[in-house]
Amino acid sequence: MNRKLLILLMPTILLACAQQPQKPASGAAAVSEDEQQEQQEQQAETVKSEKLPKQELTEKMLYEFLLGEIAGQRGQLDVATKAYVDLAKTTRDPRIAQRATEIALYSKQPEAALQAARVWAEVDPDSTPARQTLVALLINSHQLDEARPHLEKLLADEGPNIGQGFIQLDGLLSKYPDKAAALNLVRDLAQPYPQLAEAHFALSHAAWNAGRYDLALSEVRKSLELHPDWQLAALFQGQILQHTSNKLAIDYFHDYLKSYPKAKDVRLNYARLLVVEKDYPQARSEFQRLRADFPNNAEVSLAVGLLSMQLNDFDAAEESFKQALSQNYKDRDSVRYYLGETYEERKRYDQALYWYGSVKEGEQYFSAQLRYASVLAKQGKLAEARKHLSQIPVQDNQQRIQVILTDAQLLREAGHYQEAFDLLGRALQKNPDYPDLLYDYAMAAEKLNRLDVLEENLRKLIQLKPDYAHAYNALGYTLADRTDRLNEAEQYIEQALKLAPEDPFIIDSMGWVQYRLGNLKEGTAYLRRAYADRPDPEIAAHLGEVLWVQGKHEEAETIWNASLKENPDNEALQNVIKKFVKK
Repeated sequence: MNRKLLILLMPTILLACAQQPQKPASGAAAVSEDEQQEQQEQQAETVKSEKLPKQELTEKMLYEFLLGEIAGQRGQLDVATKAYVDLAKTTRDPRIAQRATEIALYSKQPEAALQAARVWAEVDPDSTPARQTLVALLINSHQLDEARPHLEKLLADEGPNIGQGFIQLDGLLSKYPDKAAALNLVRDLAQPYPQLAEAHFALSHAAWNAGRYDLALSEVRKSLELHPDWQLAALFQGQILQHTSNKLAIDYFHDYLKSYPKAKDVRLNYARLLVVEKDYPQARSEFQRLRADFPNNAEVSLAVGLLSMQLNDFDAAEESFKQALSQNYKDRDSVRYYLGETYEERKRYDQALYWYGSVKEGEQYFSAQLRYASVLAKQGKLAEARKHLSQIPVQDNQQRIQVILTDAQLLREAGHYQEAFDLLGRALQKNPDYPDLLYDYAMAAEKLNRLDVLEENLRKLIQLKPDYAHAYNALGYTLADRTDRLNEAEQYIEQALKLAPEDPFIIDSMGWVQYRLGNLKEGTAYLRRAYADRPDPEIAAHLGEVLWVQGKHEEAETIWNASLKENPDNEALQNVIKKFVKK
């Protein structure tokens, strides 16, 4: 060893080895608060330093230290880790053990980190960071038994913050593979604290992770008995109940909010569950309550707007979306897109064009451009709409096909059935297995009475995508409406219903095939259900016809006229009214 180098590096090494504490200066002179604090800190350092091992600096220690530091600087983390772990074991100095642990963790060597952390915790048993690090490493290495006493010590040392210690347990154990062992550990840790809500909460979480739902529910209820207004526990109880059914969770949140009406997070989850259950009026009411309580929350304003659209209350939707914009909602282009939809639904096409046109970027840009073209077509500007479509920049083949599908839809809506059929046929030649092209080509064929083409393409689509519910539905409905193959049609529609049991258009098809089979009662029930869920003009046409043939003329005309008022140009409605009323 080069003695000159040793002398030069001695001050640095001494910082990591046995540092001798300085005695505090004596004197009776008065000192300031800052000076007193400084003296207290020096005294604390003195006490800490007195606990450090008194090590004589050896050449081997110096070598290990230099090796570790230089290797670390050069990115040789394996060498640095080994050098520091060896140094920690030799010196038993907590500072070196901590450094060794940190280097091992950084170099992703968990076994070496565990060795160093054991030394760190042994030589500095009062160090919370040392014990926390050791516990995390032991759990990650699946050594719960060794971690147990350290967890007990950490919890005992938390004092008034022990509740937070139990809350952190779930994050620490959530990925542990043996959920039953983790549950047993948490149960043992919680046992000395029967009056601590957080202990029951931690046990509830561990039981949930282990699939012990009854225990999870009973423990979270105990935590709420001790801490009734604790929203986190209330939310978790709702989550557990939701495992059985959404209705149980909804009923619980409803009752909880009676006692704690200001529980924002609970109300938010309650409202979201109502949306899942399609109770849109009540969901909107809850979001409106949240908006009143938290008037500057843009996310709540957006939710009220979307629910208002779902309820066809487009004036309220417009107000909420504009409020979200004024509150600086983060995705402003999405809000602009929704505003375009509200104006389009109310046939205020100039305003719809303005808002669709104001979407400049983001996920909604492409969709806004397609809607812009559709609105132009609704204004009778088909040529301008098609020109706009041709100028939309597309990013990939999927967007290119979406432009073609929209173009064909505009042609069909304008009555240019042959042109739409030819356009889709050319696109299908280039993309023969593209599902949406196959479906729309079949629908275009139906308009030209090319049922052979429709059936061929829908059968191919079903073969390519056996879960494509609307392919079964379209084939079944067409067979029921245009042929006498009614039993075959019913089978296709039954399969569609299995795949999408809540779809109102498929429910409508089932009602129609039952009507065609002569099952008027069953047909009426399906059609009423479909119309209640979605008052679409074609569903109205079907329901009215089935009611009419049963002699319920007044009800049928009421449904037709109400739908005709909203959809005066609908071909299906006009035809059925002409067929039965205007003879």
